[in-house]
Amino acid sequence: MPQLAQFRELIHRVRNRDEDAARELTLRYEKAIRRVVRIHLRDARMRTVMDSMDVCQSVLASFFVRTVLGQYELETPEQLINLLTTIARNKLTNQVHKHQALRRDIRRTRELTDDSQQFIDPQPSPEQSISAKETLELVMSRLDASERYLAEQKAQGKTWQELADDVGGTDVALRKKLTRAVDRVLTELGLDNVEDA
Repeated sequence: MPQLAQFRELIHRVRNRDEDAARELTLRYEKAIRRVVRIHLRDARMRTVMDSMDVCQSVLASFFVRTVLGQYELETPEQLINLLTTIARNKLTNQVHKHQALRRDIRRTRELTDDSQQFIDPQPSPEQSISAKETLELVMSRLDASERYLAEQKAQGKTWQELADDVGGTDVALRKKLTRAVDRVLTELGLDNVEDA
């Protein structure tokens, strides 16, 4: 099977909530995401409160939810890399701003000594170890009935125009409604603090 057809099949499987496809995509693209984060995460103080894996897991969680809900139309691996790296940069920028907010400005804290690293738990937190499937189920449970209907129909492959004909309104308004709903829920869950891309 040609590479482009394999890629489209992988994205199709991710949309259909295939856990093996999610793992395969993660294995293929995790290094690229983490590389972008490490390149942009230069401040040593910021590296004490977050690392490339934190941002990577947030990127992938957001990506999987939004892909299943039909928010991303990806045709090539290059489009996916561009999307994932843009999401990563946006999330990293947001986290840096959060940690530099006046009350918790990381720049005002003291440097940790080398032996203080022993107190940092290397295991992922419960939020970090949540699977793509669990994240999607959690997001879906927090959508209201009309938002959930849009998400389910989009996940089944309906176009925005078909949905507009079905429920009324415009395709643009329905797309914005679902995007805002997903943004709201991901923010509530602490998985998404800025618009991804």
